[in-house]
Amino acid sequence: MQAASEPYLLYSDGNGNIFEDTTLYAVGRSGWDAYPIPSEEWIPLPEGGSLYELPGRRGIGIDVKTGEMRLCEKGWAVAAFIPPAHTGFYLAAYETLPEAPTLPLFCYTAAGWLEDGFYVPATRIESDIRQEHEGFDQHKVESGVKTMLESYPHNRLVQHLANNCALTYHCPAARNYFMGRWECPIPSSPACNANCIGCISFQPQEETIPSTQDRLTFKPTAAEIVEYTVPHLMRAPYPIVSFGQGCEGEPLLMWETIRESILEIRKHTGKGSININTNGSKPEAVRALCEAGLNSIRVSTNSARREIYMPYYRPNNYDFNDIVESLKIVRSYGGWASINYFVFPGMTDSIAEYEALRKLIRETDLSMIQWRNFNIDPDWYLGKIGVTETGECMGVKQLQELIADEFPNLRYGYFNPPMERIKGNYMADFAH
Repeated sequence: MQAASEPYLLYSDGNGNIFEDTTLYAVGRSGWDAYPIPSEEWIPLPEGGSLYELPGRRGIGIDVKTGEMRLCEKGWAVAAFIPPAHTGFYLAAYETLPEAPTLPLFCYTAAGWLEDGFYVPATRIESDIRQEHEGFDQHKVESGVKTMLESYPHNRLVQHLANNCALTYHCPAARNYFMGRWECPIPSSPACNANCIGCISFQPQEETIPSTQDRLTFKPTAAEIVEYTVPHLMRAPYPIVSFGQGCEGEPLLMWETIRESILEIRKHTGKGSININTNGSKPEAVRALCEAGLNSIRVSTNSARREIYMPYYRPNNYDFNDIVESLKIVRSYGGWASINYFVFPGMTDSIAEYEALRKLIRETDLSMIQWRNFNIDPDWYLGKIGVTETGECMGVKQLQELIADEFPNLRYGYFNPPMERIKGNYMADFAH
């Protein structure tokens, strides 16, 4: 792809209209500061991406004539949401005015306008097409919902996935399940043992930001889980079933039910992969699940450093060291261990984080990093965890390149790989 030259800054008029300011080039934010973006890091805004206005915030750009950084005095700043399978290199750069509201829980990637369209500093980190915007057929989703609700009329999980996840929130994992393909979600826990400041399914009343979806309100039984997951594993292409979803708390709090489910699933079929998305807080529960037949784990973290992890997750009765131990346990059983790594330019690519990440990879024999854009208001996040200086940074692109060079067996991606990829050609573009 031809690298872009310098895109112009974007601003919004507050009425849903976006314009380019041809007196300013777009820049990006890393940590607390604004920087020019290397021209080779700009790509066209991917299909399924969208643009947001950022109320109460003035965009920062580089003056076309003087080369100096200055504020755009027109309208509000603009940021991009980049779709799954892509990782952003820079945040949108802006100055926040005193009356600005806290931004909701989305990612805020830098964006600009160049000749023929919108551009963002990002990379496609994953070849899997499972959440491509154009890959969803709403008619097929609705038809699948109708069929599954008729097939499992008393299953509360199928009803939850249908009415809440697929039809209300348009959750890609749930929509894929009802289209009969790939990764099938298994929400399993209404409770959580962390108090993440950016929790997408529960926000305390004193916060002004809403959670992006309602949390599961019941404890599923093993029978409910087994009833709809076994047919999926037996029939779907490249099948995975995954405990731990955005609409629930921490699945390891329900580990006994999950263990019973895995044992029962494997009595019926050896097909596909059984995965858990988790905070990794209970290593001995993870061990019990591995012994039952768990194939892979994805542990979410905002950092490889305890001092950054703890003030964000605010854990109850567990520590950062527990998540490291959980990753080690899964590898000791021959399983696939990923981290769901929340990428925050200016924090993730700091020298201190780079060194901590290298240590984590070596200690755990990590299989994969899922480079996930951090959905959070940047100012709010840094303020909440008390970071005023982020230290020297190298850029997200260089971080990814250095880690790839040092750890050639470590895989990059955005999604949990199915067994065919784990055991076979990892890079195969299997989903086409």
